[in-house]
Amino acid sequence: MSRKSKLKKAIQDREVEIRTYELKRERSQTAIIRAMLNNTKPAKEDVQYFNLFSDLIDETRKSLRMLNEEFKKLTEKE
Repeated sequence: MSRKSKLKKAIQDREVEIRTYELKRERSQTAIIRAMLNNTKPAKEDVQYFNLFSDLIDETRKSLRMLNEEFKKLTEKE
């Protein structure tokens, strides 16, 4: 498989990964917002999950940007 094809596949994988993390984060985000609206303290677990998935999303987006830049450079050379 060519480098360009591998990059396309990796880009698609990262995009799916981000969507998956966002869906998982949404559950804890909803619980945190609900607690705020009810003037209660959110569960520690919800806050931990929210932070974990937010960090994973940030890292994956960073990786995605690097892959897109590399793909763009390969495409421009052609």
